[in-house]
Amino acid sequence: MKTLFHPHSAFRIFGFSVFATVATLIAVAAGMGWGALFVTIVLMIVELTFSFDNAIINAKVLERMSRKWQMIFLTVGIFIAIFGMRVVFPILIVSLTADLGWKTVLDLALNHPKEYAHHLEEAHPTISAFGGAFLLMLAFHFFFSDERDTMWIKHIERHLSRLTHWAWPSVVTTILLFGVAMLPINSHAKTTFMAGGFGTLTYLLIHGAIRWIEKYQGVEAGKTAAKQVGLAAFMSFIYLEILDASFSFDGVIGAFAITSNVILIAAGLGIGAIWVRSMTVFMVRRGTLNNFVYLEHGAHYTVFILALIMLFSALWRIPELIPGLAGIGIIGASIAASIRVRKKLDTGELSR
Repeated sequence: MKTLFHPHSAFRIFGFSVFATVATLIAVAAGMGWGALFVTIVLMIVELTFSFDNAIINAKVLERMSRKWQMIFLTVGIFIAIFGMRVVFPILIVSLTADLGWKTVLDLALNHPKEYAHHLEEAHPTISAFGGAFLLMLAFHFFFSDERDTMWIKHIERHLSRLTHWAWPSVVTTILLFGVAMLPINSHAKTTFMAGGFGTLTYLLIHGAIRWIEKYQGVEAGKTAAKQVGLAAFMSFIYLEILDASFSFDGVIGAFAITSNVILIAAGLGIGAIWVRSMTVFMVRRGTLNNFVYLEHGAHYTVFILALIMLFSALWRIPELIPGLAGIGIIGASIAASIRVRKKLDTGELSR
């Protein structure tokens, strides 16, 4: 029994996810029928498929936070992820971009979902530019670093690791944003550049604040022995929530291709978000990133591709299946490569 409730046990970590899933599916089936239940399950699977890389990135940040803040991420963070990022935030975006009062937007979401989906689609250029730029900064910050000893695709990562100056991620992101904005087919050039610039600035401010606070508190980056507490942990928590929003933007919009029922979208994506949170904690508690050395690399390659797709999705209709399959393929390849390296280490073919 002690083993069952141990902080590292799968039962303890995924117990709430299982309970929330069963309770939600029963409520949907009882209140809205079997058809609604099927749609909810599809949305849940879509969210899980598209957010596995999110869980990996989250785990890297979360492992540096104290146990208290890890629990806050798993509890308060779930509430924010479900109601904040997948219900309230889209309503806020529509309210700002369509210049409508929030009560009007809420009425559209509940009673006129097709019109609400139309307004949300119109806000897509702003959403994709902000989220794409934020995720580009995340990917470049990882690859433009000389602090990593482990490299997966060496002939790419070795060259990128030479761009170590803190300004390089924002410079390259700005150049890419400018290039996308100046494309003749881009009818939202100003929006692309302004929203993308805001996404870049948001990443710089939050990441810079975390590093500054860590130095002030004496927490060295990359040392898991020194856990973030207080303001540093709070800033990391905010960073994780914005990261979750960047990953979930296109998922919310894409969900309307499956159903226009806002309640089902919130239920399906919300359950998926809960499982992503649990997977993140599971990776931290079990040391998954240490056991699969290229998993973090695969996640950042996936983030880079997702960021580019988000930027170009304002210009062309890109099927949601493409980023999903790309993510599964890249992360699967990184897991396979990690297993091969671990076998070679165990048999002595490689030195540690």
